[in-house]
Formats: sequence, structure tokens, C-alpha cells
Amino acid sequence: MNELHFPLLELTILTPALGALVVRRRNPDQSRRLAIAFSFLALLFALMTWFDLADIRVFEAHDKWTVLGWLPGGDPFIVDELSAPLLPLAALQFFLTIVATLRTKAARFSFALTLVSESLVLATFATRNTILLAALLVAATVPPAIELIRRGQPTRVFVQHMGLFAALLFVGVLAREVSPANSFVANGGTFAIAIAILIRSGVVPFHLWVRDLFERASFGTAILFVTPMTGAYGALRFLLPTSSDAVLRLVAVMSLLTVCYAAAMALVQRDARRFYAYVFLSHASLVLLGLELNSLVGLTGALCVWLSVGLAMLGFGLTLRCVESRTGRISLDRYHGMHDASPALSGMFLLTGLASIGFPGTIGFIAVEMLIDAAVHTVPLVGVLVVIATALNGLAVMQAYFRIFTGREHLGTIDLRIRPAERFAVLVLSLLILGGGVIPQPGVSSRRHAAEAMLQRRNQIEPHAVIVLPTQLNVPSP
Repeated sequence: MNELHFPLLELTILTPALGALVVRRRNPDQSRRLAIAFSFLALLFALMTWFDLADIRVFEAHDKWTVLGWLPGGDPFIVDELSAPLLPLAALQFFLTIVATLRTKAARFSFALTLVSESLVLATFATRNTILLAALLVAATVPPAIELIRRGQPTRVFVQHMGLFAALLFVGVLAREVSPANSFVANGGTFAIAIAILIRSGVVPFHLWVRDLFERASFGTAILFVTPMTGAYGALRFLLPTSSDAVLRLVAVMSLLTVCYAAAMALVQRDARRFYAYVFLSHASLVLLGLELNSLVGLTGALCVWLSVGLAMLGFGLTLRCVESRTGRISLDRYHGMHDASPALSGMFLLTGLASIGFPGTIGFIAVEMLIDAAVHTVPLVGVLVVIATALNGLAVMQAYFRIFTGREHLGTIDLRIRPAERFAVLVLSLLILGGGVIPQPGVSSRRHAAEAMLQRRNQIEPHAVIVLPTQLNVPSP
């Protein structure tokens, strides 16, 4: 196995965990400053890991001088071209969310739990060990549940869904581990894992926990729980390499249903948090749909959409969170007219919202285009439905923009202008969104190489695997 030059993976994972221990029992202002420092270090180590892997020019590598080599099976943490950009993306999501948390809101946002969540997410993206990956996916559901309890909010919906997710995931993993490949028990385990992944990804009809989490948890915690899209990572590691066509077809069909359903629901929401939840579900399900289209263009497009949605929806959510911190919960059944009071937030809302639907010149444009092209060449009707869903999301974004930022003059006396910390987060995300749109080739090339490796691995295991969506669509491939 190839080695990185330094133990960067372990530093990436352990830095936020150490930070969580340090910030405990500190006052909110100190906790915020320390959390920013530790999350920045984690981001720095994640970027160094990505650059180190690119420098040694191999597909995968593990840490040098690892302290975990004594474990059964050796070092459980490994980085490859698939996960290498996901590590800095997740670290950036946590860092910018912490930075954009105003001092006035620091007392209501648990920085210790946030750093614990960051460590778990980074560890998830840095392992391919099935037992450890399942344990990390389940463990990541604990911090949001703790926050709900601390806030005195009902936990029934979230706990029931995550409990079912954990049970199905562990049953499925154990069934595959102890049974011969392609046996009845192993196939049943794969089906259980697929249902677990659908629950964790919020696919219809298992989406109620997403809406409930956004309504009851702090906005920052809800954003950080969904935007890394660890459910999609579980699908890549558990399902894509070895699952049968029937399982992948099930995931693809339910993902397509969610893409359309969530887009339609986003258009009629009257609460900003619910609106954001449905827009995110529609785009996240696009990633799952692309992962199950067993073609190079489709998988490359899905991996590119993963990165673009991660950035765009993070910025979109942080913008809504900034507005909410000034005005309280936002209702979309009336006009707020906040453009003149905070033009920077207005511009960021429009930029990130349009980037999420693949507007030309943004990071999502090429990604969505590739995904639609692959869907059209698989089943034309699927491509048409994806285009319609994208159009509905665009209408929903513009409708929300007009309701929040236009329609009347804001008459409040409180200064609503963007703060320096928020301005920094806005600037970083704007540069990444626009830079990825103007110069998309490096990102597309990286994702294409990772997609080739994933498809090669699947074809070696199952040479004749071709994903075809249900025949009852009765639409011939071109």
C-alpha cells in the first residue's frame, strides 16, 4: 500500500476531536474562537492530505508512521481519489458554519458537539472498512439527537428513523460479512443496507426526519448533518461495487421520485427552513440517482454534483441562517424587503441558489449537464423528469428570493448589514462557486478518474452489470 508523506489523515480526524475536549466548559465566546481554530486546522490538514495524494500520483494511500497499524487488518483509514476532495469539502463546511455563527448566537450553538460531528464525518470519508464505516455512520446521528434533547424538543421522529437506519445497516453488514457472496442471506443483507441508505439520505417516503430536524434543531446543526451527504458515501462503498442490478434499480427509482417530489414541495412551502430542506433533498437525490446510472458520464456527473451541491447548499443555508439570526424564523407567505438593508446577503442568496440548480457560470452547470446527459441516454423520460425538477427548484429559489429580499421597504431600525465573519464566509464560497464554474476542467478530470476506478471495480466483480430503470416506463433507449 502506498504511503502519504506524513500522518495527515489521522491529524485531520483527531484535530476536531481534540478541539471538542478543549472547548467543553468554556464560555460561549471562548468556545467559538477555539472551535474556529481547531476547525481551520482540520481544514488545513484535509487540504494537505489531498495535495499529498496528488503529489505521489497514486489512486490510494494511507498514513505514514500510523499509530493504528496494530489494529486487526492494519490501519483502517485510507484516502483515495474518490474521498480526497470530500475531506476538505466537509472540513470547509464545518469551518465556515462555525465562522458564520455570530457571537450573539454562540450560546445556543454547541461548538463541542459540532467538533465531535466533524471528527466523525471526516473519519467516515477516510475509511472503507465496512464495520467501521457502519459504526461511524450510526455514531454521527448521536450529536443531533443530544442537541434536540438539550433544547427540549421532541425527538421521536428523528430517533425512530435513525434507529431503523442503524438496525438495518448493522443487520445488512453482518449478513454480508458472515454469508457467501450471492447467497440468499447476503442478498437480503444488501437489500437491508439499501433501505438503510435511503433512510439516511432522506429519500421518499423516509424524508420526514429531515423536515423535522430543520424545524427543531439549530439551523447550523441541521445544515452540517445533511450537507456532507454521508448517505451517498455509504451508497458508494456498500452498494455500487457489489450490489445486484435490482438493488441499484430500486435506489435509482426512489431517488428519481424524491427529486421530483421534493422539487414540487419546495415550490409550495411557506416556511424558509422547510423550503431549504426540500430543495436540499431534491439535489441530494440527484447525486444518488447519478451514482446508480452505471455509466462513466453519469457517475462522473454525480460526483461533480456532489461537490457543487455541497458548496452551493452550504452557502444557501448559511445565507438563510444569517437572515434568520436578524429577523427570527422566516415566513415565505409575505414579503420582507431585506435587499436594501443587507445587499450582500441578497446577492449571496441568489448566487448560491442559482448555483444549486446548475446556472451557467457556476460550479453546478457542468455537473448537472453531465448528469442530465447520462440520464437521457439511459432512459429519455428520466432526463425529462430531471430537467422538470431542476426547473421547479429554480422557480422555488426565485420565489423565495423575491419573498425575502423584495416586495416592500424594510422599516426596521436594527443594523442588518453583513458582519465581517459572515462576509469572509460569503467571499470564500463565492470564489469557489464562480471559480469552479469558470474553470471546471480540473474538478471534472479528477471526478472522471475516480468514476473510472469505481466502474472498473464493479465490472471486475460483476462483468455484465448494467443499470436499467424499470421496464414499465416503456421508453426505449436511444
